[in-house]
Amino acid sequence: MTGAAASDDAVRPRRRPPFGATDCHIHILDPDRFPYRVPGDHPPPASTVDEYLRVRSRLGLTRTVVVTPSNYGTDNRSTLDALGRLGRQARGVAVIDESFADTDLREMHVMGVRGIRFNLTRPGGAGAELIAPLAARIAPLGWHVQIHMTPRGILANLDRLRDLPADLVIDHAGRIRSTADPAFTEVLRLIDAGRTWVKLSGVYLESTDGPPAYADRAAVARAFLRAAPERMVWGTDWPHTTALRGEVLVPDDTAMLDMLHRWAGNDRTWERVLVLNPARLYQWDCTAPVG
Repeated sequence: MTGAAASDDAVRPRRRPPFGATDCHIHILDPDRFPYRVPGDHPPPASTVDEYLRVRSRLGLTRTVVVTPSNYGTDNRSTLDALGRLGRQARGVAVIDESFADTDLREMHVMGVRGIRFNLTRPGGAGAELIAPLAARIAPLGWHVQIHMTPRGILANLDRLRDLPADLVIDHAGRIRSTADPAFTEVLRLIDAGRTWVKLSGVYLESTDGPPAYADRAAVARAFLRAAPERMVWGTDWPHTTALRGEVLVPDDTAMLDMLHRWAGNDRTWERVLVLNPARLYQWDCTAPVG
């Protein structure tokens, strides 16, 4: 069963999200039109815009952030094609390296790209040594740097993550399982410095407690929300490529959204994470309040 099929079988969320609610992390996979550059041992099946739109409609979400997956390396064509299909309610996070010209970046900006991603958990894309130089390249555009690292990777790369000239987004809550992990403390310090965000996605990654509550990682998400609700965003991580590779069970997107509401604890924080914070980070509405 694909991630799309599993999601389409699920029920609607218990509480309808507010208008402007944003799914800040999805991948579009279209290997027939855009072959994978890094297929890996278990290349994921196609997960198309049409399939995702059914998921987004069922969840009641308004906006979407499309992130180039590692299977494509630095080939962003599938993401850019999806942005064209999804229109003004979509933004993109691309994967680039030093071969991209400034004109390439400006063209992607017009198409809706607002950040670049480094995935240090899998092959594909740029390495950690390019975080600072590429951050300097994209900073004039107002883009951010998104990193996907394990807790150990975050600790090993702290010197690269501090004092970037662009905002920093920590993917999948740093895959941190416990607030006692030193990486949790270091991420809080990065947030306190004023330019770091945490994406409360992929709660099923690294969880030893597992579904339905993912209690270990849920406790970390709640702690991040208590510490800095104005710096949190959320995403489904559809179509859950880690699950499609058989590493974890395919999660229920509806349950993930319902879980976020419980973590938030009140409607004001729920709206902040789903609407106001993404509007600021992805430049839909730069007048949204801070704090």
